[in-house]
Amino acid sequence: MFVKSIMIAKEKSFTVDYNASLKETLKKLEDFSIDGVPVLKDGKYVGMVTRYHVYECFFEAPQDKETYLANTTAGEIATRKDFYLQGEEIFEKTLVLLKDMPIIAVVDEDLKYLGVVTRYDVLEQFQSAFGMHRKGVRIAFSSVETEGRIARLAEIAKVYHENIISLSTFDETDKLVRRIVMKVEKNDNIDKFVKKLESVGFRVLDITED
Repeated sequence: MFVKSIMIAKEKSFTVDYNASLKETLKKLEDFSIDGVPVLKDGKYVGMVTRYHVYECFFEAPQDKETYLANTTAGEIATRKDFYLQGEEIFEKTLVLLKDMPIIAVVDEDLKYLGVVTRYDVLEQFQSAFGMHRKGVRIAFSSVETEGRIARLAEIAKVYHENIISLSTFDETDKLVRRIVMKVEKNDNIDKFVKKLESVGFRVLDITED
C-alpha cells in the first residue's frame, strides 16, 4: 500500500497560510483539536506548525504572549520545510517518520500541497494489517528460516480450512529463526491445526483468543 492511498486530500485537510498570524493558527489547532498543520505559500508547502511549537515559541519570546501571537506569522516559525512525502512511498515507512511529528505533508515534485498523512491514520492501517479489528485466534510461533516455510504454512492452513485474518513475520537473523504471528477465525479445527504445525517443525509460542 502506498502513502497516497491513506492520504487525506488537501480539500479535506487543514492548512494555514504563510502570512496567517500565530493567533489564527493556534485557534485553528484548538478549534479542530489537531496537533499540527501544514503552512502553505501560494499553494506550496513551506513547513509545518505544531501546537507544541507555538507554545514553545511564545514562552521564549521577549514580548508578552498576546502581542507575540498577533504579530508573528505561521511562516516565520514553520519548521520541517524539507520533511514531506510525495505519495509513492510505501506506508510502512511513515511510522518511523511520524515518531516525532503528528502529521506529514504530501506534495508533488514542485512542492505543491496535495494532502497530509497523520499518525492516527497510519496506526489504523497497522491495526488493520494485524487483524486487530476482527475477532479471532492469534497464534504466535517460530520456525527455522528455510525456503518455502511460509508456503508450507499456507498449505496446512488450507487443509484445515483455516480462514487467515492476518499474517505477520518477524526476523531473528542471528538465530536464523523467523517468528510468525497468524490470526485466524475461531473454529473447531484450531487444536488439530496447532498439533499439525508442531509436527512439521513450527514451534508454537502462544495462542490467544481476542
